[in-house]
Amino acid sequence: MSINVKILLVFCISLIVGLIISPVIINLLKKLKAQQTILHYVEKHSTKSGTPTMGGVIFILSSILTCAFFLWYDSVYAWLALAVMFAFGVLGFLDDFIKIHFHQNEGLKPYQKIIGQTAIAFIVSLFIYFRVGSNLDFFGWTFDISWGIIPFSVFVFLAVVNSVNLTDGLDGLAGGVSLSYLLFFGLIVMLIGNAEMDMLALSCFALCGGIFAFLASNTFPAKIFMGDTGSLAIGGYIACLALFSNKALLIPIMGIMFVLSSLSDIIQVLHFKRTRKRVFLMAPLHHHFEQKGVHENRIVTIYILVTSLLSAVCLCLDIAF
Repeated sequence: MSINVKILLVFCISLIVGLIISPVIINLLKKLKAQQTILHYVEKHSTKSGTPTMGGVIFILSSILTCAFFLWYDSVYAWLALAVMFAFGVLGFLDDFIKIHFHQNEGLKPYQKIIGQTAIAFIVSLFIYFRVGSNLDFFGWTFDISWGIIPFSVFVFLAVVNSVNLTDGLDGLAGGVSLSYLLFFGLIVMLIGNAEMDMLALSCFALCGGIFAFLASNTFPAKIFMGDTGSLAIGGYIACLALFSNKALLIPIMGIMFVLSSLSDIIQVLHFKRTRKRVFLMAPLHHHFEQKGVHENRIVTIYILVTSLLSAVCLCLDIAF
């Protein structure tokens, strides 16, 4: 079976598994009263209070279950990427659980999140240094940063994981942008053309199938939110995919909407601390547009289209060079 056929099959099976388990998980979370508490100052989202969260379990399970039947047992990069996704998912699950148990919107303390994220990131960064290598590829140009790959990788993990988390604010936004990003990045990884990267790409498309299934219940109006369980898991996987393929320098371009979410939040916080005034009506950026009267469906569509366009450009340039 060719890798192209295998990837298509994996995507479809993960999608089907996700569609099958989605209603089961939604009903289970409702029975367990695992419901999202909406921040009091997000008035436009007050009607969403009580929506089940932790929906990231859907695509985490569907992708791992599918890969269990299609990945080679010795596909180290692919299995580690899935393991890292699961580890960040567990961290996000703890955050969501605390929010639900205490009926508030703040879970783990910021320092607890950073410690957990940094610990996972550092362990994987050591693997990258000793096994993957210290090269970074950017459209044919290769840079060797030696031991600098360790702090660089930790930074990539922290930046990506938290950026995806910040983007998770509208129905279908983080899921839709992530799906677009991963579909194109998976193709880029597949074009590298070796067995290890083929298996990594296969795991990527398994995750895409799971996210696609999740979006069937997450698009407006959402029946379930991915929660930190899902956003941290996706962020961890995205970082692995880029770092294991030496393509991390593509993240700011293909993931520009993730970058804008983080930058807008950072700018808002720093400017407010200095002047007690706000740059945006509300941060991250998608909430600013929402406060300006743009419907969330339009915002989600634009975010996905921009991600798809820039990702397609990167794919074409990667093929060319």
